[in-house]
Formats: sequence, structure tokens, C-alpha cells
Amino acid sequence: MAMMIDVTGKDDVYREATATGRIRLREATVEAIRRGEVEKGDPLSISRVVAMEAVKGTPYALPFCHNIPITGIDVDVELEPDGVAVTVTVRAIAKTGVEMEALSGVAAALLNVWDMVKSLEKDEGGNYPWTRITDIAVVNKVKRRKDGFHST
Repeated sequence: MAMMIDVTGKDDVYREATATGRIRLREATVEAIRRGEVEKGDPLSISRVVAMEAVKGTPYALPFCHNIPITGIDVDVELEPDGVAVTVTVRAIAKTGVEMEALSGVAAALLNVWDMVKSLEKDEGGNYPWTRITDIAVVNKVKRRKDGFHST
């Protein structure tokens, strides 16, 4: 039986989660991003906005996630020699954690990068033999109770 977990009896506490991920790209694609030559625009700045929207929309994509009041979102999108790295940190005062929101932000940002550079990544057959989204993970989680106790 599928159901949303009832968190009515839980206290609102400070919650924070950080997730990261990467997209591997061809060297020529990285150079095109660096030079501002991607036809659709700047994948780095647009992916920051995409990540924030995905964080806020997580309960719509994942029906058993609670709609919680997000109090802060930090998004870092960095160009690397072989692709783009994304880090998203989400904060809330809530009854449940924000890991899914952080993961959603990372995944959406990376998908956006792919969408924006796909014309540069395709081979002659229209496939993407080099492009890979990898290493999406929660790298930090904080739960701070009213008494100051920290747990993960």
C-alpha cells in the first residue's frame, strides 16, 4: 500500500541537506560553455535557476514528499575541465528532511545542462557516447533540535 508518512506528531526542527552531482562533457563543449558560445544561452546561470525551481517543486514530482516551507537554497554550478559540477544545499524548519529537495535540485540542474548543450554533445548518429550524469549523492545532512542537539 502506497501512502504519505504522517508526520503530524513530529516537531518542527532545523533541517539542512547538501547534494552534489556531475555531468561529463566533451572538451569542446566545456570550451563552448567557457567562451559563452552555447546557442541556447549560459547553461551555468540558467541551471542555478532550474535547481531552485526543482527544489520548490519536489512534492509535485515525488508524490509522497511533504510540501515543506523551504527557508533557503544555495546552488553552486561550476565548470570543470571535463564537465559541470552542481552542489545544492536546502534549508527548512520542518517536520521532515530536505534530502529529496536537494537531490531534485541537482538532478534538474544537470539535466538542464545536458539539454542546453546536447547539440554539441551528439555524435554523427545523434547519440551521446561521451555525456554522462554521475555521482548524484547526498553529501551532508543536518538536523538540529530545539535543545541544540545535532544529528544526521
